[in-house]
Amino acid sequence: MISDADAAVMYDVLNPWDPAHWPGDRFYAELVMAADSVLDVGCGTGAMLILAREQGHRGRLVGLDPDRAALNRAARRADVDWVEGVAAQATSGAGFDLATMTGHAFQFLLTEADLRASLTAIRAVLRPGGRFVFETRHPQARAWERWNPSNVGDVDFLGRQLRVWHEVDSVVDDVVTFHGTVAEPDGTVLRVDSESLRFLEVRALNALLADAGFEIEAQYGDWDREPITEASREIITIARRPG
Repeated sequence: MISDADAAVMYDVLNPWDPAHWPGDRFYAELVMAADSVLDVGCGTGAMLILAREQGHRGRLVGLDPDRAALNRAARRADVDWVEGVAAQATSGAGFDLATMTGHAFQFLLTEADLRASLTAIRAVLRPGGRFVFETRHPQARAWERWNPSNVGDVDFLGRQLRVWHEVDSVVDDVVTFHGTVAEPDGTVLRVDSESLRFLEVRALNALLADAGFEIEAQYGDWDREPITEASREIITIARRPG
């Protein structure tokens, strides 16, 4: 079997944070390094903030995540503050320059109540003029149609060869529920994790941001900062707390 601690390590194997090679990572890294204080909401194993510290960031860095196993892995770097909790529990009045949600973490906010409470809390942690930056998959790209067993991936996990794939269970309105499987090469299942993601249209997303008191500074359809078009796969948003 694959434990929660092993799953946290595997996440980093499958999703290495590398601004030198991945445009999305570079997009966020530049923003983080330019900000005096950063709250990474849904920080997971903390790779973004850990690299920022290693590359010389001297300001306040805080990672917030509800996954204890992921935070335990993140805690290998003690000069970043790691906090267990969800977005709606972010501490009001903290005065951050920048809040981020990377890795499509924003899509884990499923209900209207979750979205509104989370956006309100994130706005409250920012100083006047502070920015909230995140991305969500554009529903028009229908990314979930590629999440199927035919797209199996072979993974070298600490010298152990494993197979990883995803399979969609349901699509109800704008919420997609799926499960990910980790198995031996012979197909012996070691771990199954179920997740749900919400795919918001641009208009609905922007209405929620406005209701929470954000102004939209910019929105892009890709990591090269091109505008959103009918072919865009992402909705990358820079929202600002007025002040």
